[in-house]
Order: sequence, then C-alpha cells, then structure tokens
Amino acid sequence: MAARRTCLIGLLNAILKLPSPITEVEILNPFNYQEFADDKQFVLDVRARDFTGRILNIEMQVSVATGLAKRLVYYACSLYADQLESGENFKTLEPAISICLLKGTFFKDTEVAHHQFRLYDHEHGRELGDMLELHTVELPKYYLDEATISKASKIDQWVFFLLKADKYDPEELRSLLPGVEFGQAITVIERISQKTEDRMMYDQREKAQRDHQWVVEGAREEGREEARGTLVDTVTLLQGIADEAETDIDELNKLDIDKLKHMCADLRERLRTRGC
Repeated sequence: MAARRTCLIGLLNAILKLPSPITEVEILNPFNYQEFADDKQFVLDVRARDFTGRILNIEMQVSVATGLAKRLVYYACSLYADQLESGENFKTLEPAISICLLKGTFFKDTEVAHHQFRLYDHEHGRELGDMLELHTVELPKYYLDEATISKASKIDQWVFFLLKADKYDPEELRSLLPGVEFGQAITVIERISQKTEDRMMYDQREKAQRDHQWVVEGAREEGREEARGTLVDTVTLLQGIADEAETDIDELNKLDIDKLKHMCADLRERLRTRGC
C-alpha cells in the first residue's frame, strides 16, 4: 500500500502543480477484486484524502463517450457533496478535486492536453474559491519520445508510463524513468506479474477494455456504413429526379461519406435552381 501511495502522490503532483506539493495521502477506496471484475471502462479509479483534508479522485477513461462532460461534472459535484453526512455543518466541507485521464481526444479544436475548470464568473473575473475543481488530461496530445523522456516533465513521464509501460521490461523502464515514484510504480507492476490473482485481475481488466473499445468502434463503423448506404440511395434518387446519368452503385460505395454528402448537396442545389 505504501508503494501505491507514493505512485499516487507523484501522479497528483505532476498534474496539479500545487504551490505546496502533496506529501501524504490516505486512499479512501481500497482495491476490491469484485469491483474490478465488474469494471469495463476504467483502468484507474482512486479516491484519496491529502494531508490538508482535500478530497481527490483520479480516474482513467478508455473512450470519450457522448455525454462525458455531464458525467464528469456530476461526479465532481458528488465528490464534494458526499463529504457531508446528515446533520453535519457545511464548515466541515473540504475542497474536492476530480481528475479524468482520457485515452481519447475530448477537445478536438485545441492541442492543449490539460484543462482545469473551477467555478468562475467570466463577466466580472471573480472565482468562487477553490472548493470544486475538475481536470481533464488528454493523453494522446502529449509528445512522448523515448530518447528524451528521462529529461521530460513529470507529467510527460507519467503519461509515458501509463501508455507504454507494458512495452518495456522493468530495467528498461527504470532507466527511462528515474525517480522514486516511478521506481515504486514499476515495482507494483512487477508484483502484479508475479501474483497469480493480481495477474488474472489485471488481464481481465485489459481484456474488458479491449472488448469495450471493440464494441464502441464496431458501433461507430456500423453507423458509418448505414449512413453511407442512405447517402448512396439519396444520390441515385436525386440523379434520377434530375434526369442525369446515374453513377454506378459500386463506384458510389467506394466514395467516402463527405464526398457523398457533397454530391447530395450539389444535386439538391441543381434541382432547386430548376424549380424541381
């Protein structure tokens, strides 16, 4: 457990960059095998309290699903509200920080990987304290180079560890990622590989993640193919109405969806021009 606390402290400090680094944490949700077996979406989900009393939760999301923003806000608010038992005073509430590590891209219009959100009045530039904080960390946006990772920032090193640790043996990792927290993290991995129960548990989660991602990607692909079929039918129909030569179905099926949409738009515009 001490090794896991050291790893957690290192990861939290790398992400939060607080004026006073976290030096001690109490893990509030000890690992449970049954919970693990039922979990099909997270590779990391830890709730802890630091030495100041702050409540912290850090989780990893395998995929960026629809409605993720609402889910993140809901659980961040729950993290804050769940501190208070019936009849207790609001004064006992401590700041709550929720961190979500994402294996996919959430904000597609920016290359910024780490976002921090707080309660803030944009019109008057006033912040409502530090009681509630939400972080998103998009792992694919970090540049990870094996040749320079040993001298990279701590957050870069942790992202490298989270995404690529399984591709190296322990000694290679220790060489690439110097530091006590990484040494402890690598030791944890070694213990997992040595313990049958932990290994089965770890493999089960990895399989669940792959299966979940496969289902998600399969659903997306089915949706794309269904959309393609509808667009092909629409192009053929519009060409017939416009009394134009119909493009061969096999040729239409080879086109990407954006091209088919463009063809539909052009045909509709031509029909409108003719008053059809």
